[in-house]
Amino acid sequence: MLQVPTNRPNQRVDMPDVVYKSEEGKFRAVVDQIVERHKKNQPILVGTVSIENSELLSEMLKRKGVPHKVLNAKYHAEEAEIISRAGEPGSVTIATNMAGRGTDILLGEGVNDVGGLHIIGTERHESRRIDNQLRGRAGRQGDPGSTQFYLSLGDELMKRFGADNVMNMMERLGFEEDQPIESKMITRAVESAQKRVEGNNFDVRKVVLQYDDVMNQQREIIYKQRRELLESENVKQIVVDMIKPVIERVVAVHTADDIPENWELQEIADYMNSKMLDEGALNRDDLWAKRPMRWSNSSSRRLWRNMILVSRRSVLNWCVNSRSYCSACCR
Repeated sequence: MLQVPTNRPNQRVDMPDVVYKSEEGKFRAVVDQIVERHKKNQPILVGTVSIENSELLSEMLKRKGVPHKVLNAKYHAEEAEIISRAGEPGSVTIATNMAGRGTDILLGEGVNDVGGLHIIGTERHESRRIDNQLRGRAGRQGDPGSTQFYLSLGDELMKRFGADNVMNMMERLGFEEDQPIESKMITRAVESAQKRVEGNNFDVRKVVLQYDDVMNQQREIIYKQRRELLESENVKQIVVDMIKPVIERVVAVHTADDIPENWELQEIADYMNSKMLDEGALNRDDLWAKRPMRWSNSSSRRLWRNMILVSRRSVLNWCVNSRSYCSACCR
């Protein structure tokens, strides 16, 4: 794999993730960080995983008196314009992962002096690609910038992978709700969990693709038969060729026993009457009458098998040659 170099050297600082015991502690820390950086007139873009989290942060910032914009990927044209101004001095923008994607954020005058655009992620997504997209909003074209993710043990990804171990460690060390763990080890553990989720999702998509291949093969067979019916001048022969293997399978299933008296001849008759013949056109006695009248007393498997085949062939001939057979299209 060839890695394409950046157009200009990347100056963005990606800080380690911080983990809190509860979601409440995490969001309070996010709001405190926004207030602190807003005082320096630094632009901030906050990425959330849901509209509910965006609205929760908005309410908390209102109580702190911090002006901000909330984008929820509802009005694409307006939101693209708003997020393009997210790099202006002192701006605070809260956006879901989908909002404003594909729009460059240009830094306003003097923003480089306060560290560029700062990105805050309020939760890790299952896919690293989406997290990297959020990080990539800062530090464009060699601009300065910084990013950091705030996590809690109540986050979906953390609950699925290893939250109990981290919780036990925080309990043993006496961590408070507002006291974070900041470590590159935590970041690596989260990225490892993301890789496992991505692997699971890949396997699921692979199985779905295999099912789709099977369905596609079935569609090709059905469309082929449909074309044959539309283009053929002798529809009856095509239908007969389709029905013959069906009859053979039905007879084979109900005559599997080596003892003729145990054959399920009535089941065969019921199937034929319900699917192919008029009601009552065939019964058990009709099929039993087709059996060989004389056979050897030997219990040789070969002799028994020959008898079974003869009887199956008789059933097949009876059904195919019946006048009531396939009365819907072959009269």
